[in-house]
Amino acid sequence: MSKLDTINHILAEKLIVIMRGYSLDEGLRAVDAMAKGGVSLVEVTFDQTGKTPLSATTELISAIAARGDICVGAGTVMTPEQVELAAAAGAKYIISPDSCEAVIRRTVELGLVSIPGAMTPTEAANAHRWGADFVKLFPVGEMGPSYLKAVAAPLAHIRFLAVGSVRENNMAEYMAAGALGAGVGAGSIAPKAALAAGDADTIAANAGRYLALAKGE
Repeated sequence: MSKLDTINHILAEKLIVIMRGYSLDEGLRAVDAMAKGGVSLVEVTFDQTGKTPLSATTELISAIAARGDICVGAGTVMTPEQVELAAAAGAKYIISPDSCEAVIRRTVELGLVSIPGAMTPTEAANAHRWGADFVKLFPVGEMGPSYLKAVAAPLAHIRFLAVGSVRENNMAEYMAAGALGAGVGAGSIAPKAALAAGDADTIAANAGRYLALAKGE
């Protein structure tokens, strides 16, 4: 999948499921169940505390990429070195909680889709100037849909994603406010209790509902 293909896939599918704190086994079982519900965009996050080794994160990214039906990205990417690790593992897009010029530029150099985080108009505009393909308005839940709408109006040339406390009961509001997509925590779709119980049907159903909301269906 080329960079343009990835951008178009995000624009079409709109829902990125954020996987944080899932083991390799849990992650693969969650992805399998979510894929049955239509999910095809999954972000696996790095743990900046060091409790989860970088190698564990890249192992899960590689395993998901090997499926062939999931467009996988890396999240909480904070350094150019982590961009390189993610790229080598098969990540197609790089997501960060902040706007770091070095991370954005390295992402662009490697031909990956850049999705840095920003809260203010200045941060969003700078991220776009440095080469970001999307800007993740984060944590958007602290400000609400009206803030997203206010920021997106003068910055209509920037593709905004809504991330942070986006859930089933407010997804439609963020999309109506101008978000071109949204990031949702996997805990809302593939809770570990459901995984432990082997309840793939519930996870698939959750995935289907969230995907339909993101697409406005």
